[in-house]
Amino acid sequence: MATLLLRLAAPLQAWGADSKFETRKTGREPTKSGVIGLLAAALGLRRDEREALLRLTGLRFGVRVEREGQLLVDYHTAKTQDEKTSYVTYRHYLQDAVFLAGIESEDAALLQQLQQALLHPAFPLYLGRRCCPPTLPLCLGVRPGSLQEVLQAEPPLCPGRQSRILLDADPLKPGTAPQRDVPVSFDPHHRQYGYRSVRELWQKVPDSPEKTEHDPFREL
Repeated sequence: MATLLLRLAAPLQAWGADSKFETRKTGREPTKSGVIGLLAAALGLRRDEREALLRLTGLRFGVRVEREGQLLVDYHTAKTQDEKTSYVTYRHYLQDAVFLAGIESEDAALLQQLQQALLHPAFPLYLGRRCCPPTLPLCLGVRPGSLQEVLQAEPPLCPGRQSRILLDADPLKPGTAPQRDVPVSFDPHHRQYGYRSVRELWQKVPDSPEKTEHDPFREL
């Protein structure tokens, strides 16, 4: 078992799960549909390739919140299709947020394929919306171990903060909550999403590396 790690950081991110029409909201952390969409774009999958998409949705997903970010609401107007009238829209974004996302699988070859695709993507990659390109590095590589173990053991991207960890979970276990962000189809004419269960953990991140016996002034 191994876990592929992604660093999701950018000036703006937007992870919508349940909003439509004039107000497009964002979640507090990346959605599974958003990250699976990013992987599908890296692989070069088309929106109507449902069988290939199923291979990705079966992967276990989790995210460690390194920096929550601040909410930005973008107000602007848009034209109707006939361009005779305008209407107001609101787009919500997360500013300066940082996340560590993990994808777990027992198929090491698949994780290696995803890693190479992220390093050499077929289509442009973005964090939720096309106007949100990621900063580098995006792919941190494959780590041995389960999703929870790897997310808890990976050195912090933003030291000195208490981080939240959200993981795919068994719906029968206590403390889980349903979330509708599993992509069934990305077809723009018939988008479909299913449910998954998520549980949340808290982890205190150390302020600095562990102390050692090394004294840099000993030789002076």
